[in-house]
Amino acid sequence: MHVFILYHPDSEHARMVEDYARDFSRQMSHDIELVSLESRDGAHMATLYDVVQYPAILAVDYQGKLMRAWQGTSLPLMNELSYYTKD
Repeated sequence: MHVFILYHPDSEHARMVEDYARDFSRQMSHDIELVSLESRDGAHMATLYDVVQYPAILAVDYQGKLMRAWQGTSLPLMNELSYYTKD
């Protein structure tokens, strides 16, 4: 599975998201891909997965099916998210 965080890099939540991704990588030994909503890919993903609040964390399987999503500033516990980073 792939885990993405859709966010605005120049927002008040950017530092929180970047710190979360860095801490997750250190603690769980898996990376979360940060995707800017200002990019073409980020805008497409937001539309495709019907994201309306930011930041948004998306757990997507290898076929592109959305397995779980979290939207808004209440980020999930790292243990909860780690389930979706296992191969």
